[in-house]
Amino acid sequence: MSRILHVDTARGWRGGQNQVLLTALGMAARGHEVAVACRAGSELEARARAAGVAVRAVGFRGDLWPPAVSALAALLRQEKPRLVHLHDPHAVSAGLLARRLAGNVPVVATRRVDFPLRGSLSRAKYRACDRVIAVSRAIHGVLVAARLAEERLRLVPEGVRDRTPLPGGRALLAELGVPEGSPVVGNVAALTGHKDHATLLRAAARVVAERPEVHFVIAGDGERKDALLALRHELGLQEHVLFTGFRHDLDTLIPAFDVFCLSSSLEGLGTSLLDAMAFARPVVATAAGGIPDAVVDGETGRLVPVGDAQALAQALLGLLANPEQRSEMGARGRQRFLAEFTDDRMVEATLRVYAELLG
Repeated sequence: MSRILHVDTARGWRGGQNQVLLTALGMAARGHEVAVACRAGSELEARARAAGVAVRAVGFRGDLWPPAVSALAALLRQEKPRLVHLHDPHAVSAGLLARRLAGNVPVVATRRVDFPLRGSLSRAKYRACDRVIAVSRAIHGVLVAARLAEERLRLVPEGVRDRTPLPGGRALLAELGVPEGSPVVGNVAALTGHKDHATLLRAAARVVAERPEVHFVIAGDGERKDALLALRHELGLQEHVLFTGFRHDLDTLIPAFDVFCLSSSLEGLGTSLLDAMAFARPVVATAAGGIPDAVVDGETGRLVPVGDAQALAQALLGLLANPEQRSEMGARGRQRFLAEFTDDRMVEATLRVYAELLG
């Protein structure tokens, strides 16, 4: 049994924070002593406490906020973990400095985004970690390109829980304003630039021009919301594209989608894709970042070039016109999820990285 401290600095809730919680829960269930150091008042703090995980609330505020670094160093001295796992770039900065203040402890970092490592400081901090976990081959390539030592890199795909779809999805869609019987294309992603919802909206305009009964449901919130609402109005899609905001009922909503669509221009792996696969939903997505690690073109869904609204629309129209193909692709997607992308597989692979490091 090992004492492990997980560190995440985010305020909100996205796929990365869900991965931290699933990892902590999985390790605790296997007999490890686990604590999560996270931002005070964050969604992760609330959900981890509710799940029975030991939480250490820290006043994180961006990169290298001195009070947060001091608090994290005090945690290391007090709790004496055998290993610290840093789950986001700010956590890497704070965690490495806290280690210098508190004494040596093995450090593992996880990189979940496929953005290039820009600047010497960014590269240096990841080089200072004892191991760096990449959640997809694309991210592994980014780290190699940044000249991180390959012997310190490990590939551990993200994973999500296998769970039973909750009933009432079509009723929920009706409550949200989707007419009964309408084919639905669903998207779950933060409304940020790299998720490229603009391309999705332009593809939706092409789909609706041919199939006016189709509706699009976009779940998520973010800084691009106003711009996307303006684009929806410009394209005349107010009656066909619904922005739901952040949702807590995705286990009901996602199974009600006929097709799941992700239009990202950059993507580490895409845990919402894994959720869709777990629920046997066929996927249409861009071939960005780690998405091809999850989606097999022509088998579990369709992949199209980044930023190509016409190709995205044609792939969606093809699946919407073929219920049998949707069912087959969804079933194969679920099989692939069970074989490669469950949270149990992620936890076991992460523990193997720890064991290798700790000897």
